[in-house]
Amino acid sequence: MPTSIDLPADFERRHIGPSPAEIDRMVREVGYESLGDLIDEVVPRAIRMEGELELPGPVPEAELLERLREMAGRNRVWRSFIGMGYHDTVTPGVILRNILENPGWYTQYTPYQAEISQGRLEALLNFQTMVIDLTGLEIANASLLDEATAAAEAMHMAHQEAKRGVDTLLVSELCHPQTIEVLRTRARPLGIEVVVGPHETFDFGDGIFGVVVQYPTTDGRVLDYRALTARAREAGVTVIDCADLMSLALLTPPGEWGADIAVGNTQRFGVPMGFGGPHAGYMACAAKLTRKMPGRIIGISKDATGKPAYRMAIQTREQHIKRERATSNICTAQALLAIMASMYGVYHGPDGLRAIAGRIRLLTQTLRSGLLGAGHTIEDGLVFDTLRVTPVGRDAGAVMAAALAREINLRDFDDGSLGITLDETADTALVADVLACFGAGGEETNIDELLASASCDIPAPFARTSDFMTHPVFNTHHAETEMLRYIYKLQGRDLSLAHAMIPLGSCTMKLNATSEMLPVTWPEFANIHPFAPADQTEGYAELFTQLERWLAEITGFDAVSLQPNAGSQGEYAGLMVIRAYLESRGEGARDVCIIPSSAHGTNPASAVIAGMRVVVVGCDKHGNIDVDDLRAKADANRDSLAALMVTYPSTHGVFEEAITEICKIIHDRGGQVYMDGANMNAQVGLTSPGRIGDDVCHLNLHKTFCIPHGGGGPGVGPIGVAAHLTPFLPGHPVVSSNTDARAMGPVAAAPWG
Repeated sequence: MPTSIDLPADFERRHIGPSPAEIDRMVREVGYESLGDLIDEVVPRAIRMEGELELPGPVPEAELLERLREMAGRNRVWRSFIGMGYHDTVTPGVILRNILENPGWYTQYTPYQAEISQGRLEALLNFQTMVIDLTGLEIANASLLDEATAAAEAMHMAHQEAKRGVDTLLVSELCHPQTIEVLRTRARPLGIEVVVGPHETFDFGDGIFGVVVQYPTTDGRVLDYRALTARAREAGVTVIDCADLMSLALLTPPGEWGADIAVGNTQRFGVPMGFGGPHAGYMACAAKLTRKMPGRIIGISKDATGKPAYRMAIQTREQHIKRERATSNICTAQALLAIMASMYGVYHGPDGLRAIAGRIRLLTQTLRSGLLGAGHTIEDGLVFDTLRVTPVGRDAGAVMAAALAREINLRDFDDGSLGITLDETADTALVADVLACFGAGGEETNIDELLASASCDIPAPFARTSDFMTHPVFNTHHAETEMLRYIYKLQGRDLSLAHAMIPLGSCTMKLNATSEMLPVTWPEFANIHPFAPADQTEGYAELFTQLERWLAEITGFDAVSLQPNAGSQGEYAGLMVIRAYLESRGEGARDVCIIPSSAHGTNPASAVIAGMRVVVVGCDKHGNIDVDDLRAKADANRDSLAALMVTYPSTHGVFEEAITEICKIIHDRGGQVYMDGANMNAQVGLTSPGRIGDDVCHLNLHKTFCIPHGGGGPGVGPIGVAAHLTPFLPGHPVVSSNTDARAMGPVAAAPWG
């Protein structure tokens, strides 16, 4: 007979594979009486936690979902036309249900073994092909993290291509503000000077290696950059274009007007806004830059029988060879989201994309006509989806208030003008509502007449004349049944957790519980713009506050930043926080980062892009850090030592006994200790980075917790820091996640990754 009316908190029983009896059997097999005895043997007593973590108790999955429902209910899903690189979108149901919500797609590991990854490799090749065709460039990678970080990667590519001593990047003031600030953050440790201003006045004199422009601009204008690119080419300056991919269905692609590199976001290709991510950034470039491109490139080979086979033709596993000579620390990207975007392209095809883009432009032109007819001011010139309007007869604040009353979010430029960016969810009712916010419209306004009179012709040289997405894959699967069969055909060529265990490393040693995935596609979480007003995102704020507090408790640290949107970004952010702290103490000259030879390849790569010099410390015959070598190299670099990067447990899975001594050696010589949290799942509840003596640690939430790895991303890489580093956590120019004046710049486009 039951003795309690409480439901069992049976998450562990349902989701941890081995039963208690099986665990006991495994423990006895390796010579111990209990799991506790084994832990006592392998985890040094000096770093063992006392007592329990101060975390809320477990709850049944049904109750968890109810709590999340309550949290989601505190978010308000309004129509957001803020733009700035984020747009509402329609995720085709066949893609939503059969990819994003399907463990046959979201549980795969990174495709390092091509023979069990043929399905997603084909989908990623489709992504590359779509990006190449739309941008008019020669090569594309299989996605990056977001638009701003892709721009930063392009900056680094261009800098590597330039002559030594050529260190200035020119950035148009018409780029998105978050992109400009991420560029500044990334440029600082590399010795790059970022100059922001009007692109028309840029002088490509000595010392300039690159120029960054936005197409269309952040306020919506479609500008002709041909004169700029001609001057840049003559001066040997690399042109980087941040391009809206949807607009390129109608506009001349950047590769045709002279851009060397195009970057951007594929979010509006069927990927929900999700309060800023994750989304798949893209990068395309001229063939001459291929070897400097970060990320991975999917190619086609032939198997032993002569049949076509997909593989990673270029991949960032090169980091394990290049290490401190790597030009990027990006080891995975956002594969699941890139696959969704590619399937959006497959489903709609070129004609469908032209139709979607054409409808967006038609509604934009209709709104423009109505606003001009009401006497408001809009600058002349071509636009795609965005209008910058200066209200006449009423101030911008009154218009914003009227929009909010209609549950519409607009962009406030803080100069009396407002931005309106339409998307594929817009319709004539929305146009009527926006006109009403500006005091226009009403019964006397006939939207159908405005629609009919809207001028949508795109003049030369802006109109696209070249074909795109001509491959059969983009012209075959437009019926849902065809699309469904294509998705499942590719799914059948992959190994996921729906088929078997994937014994490839720590990334696989985590959970993708269905209950943890369900809320991802709830509208209250999925359809929120990252720059929406705070009173519309109180549910997200509660979720972030809880998660930050829990992660701080687990890591033993003072504070956590959720901004880094990948483990590699977490590494970089952690090292940049250390740099900011040292600079605040007048010790900015400290730039040596000691890294064990056994470390993951992203560690030395991250140190390099954080502006540090890597000193490698050896390991003994068992693979543990050679403490004598560490001490000698720390002594040799005492005056310039900035940090040690250490993975714990080590990359070969051992809790090294000397860890506290290792930390003390670094601290006694003025350095900080960064812990790579790749193996944090072995620490939780037993010890913590804070207890061990580390100063900062990044966490791979796709390893220790439930974030789906998605065949190579999404990843999430928050960082925890000790109290003395807390003021330096990343800020953001639009929605600040750290208001301290000492906050370092943003490392990602969205304030919360």
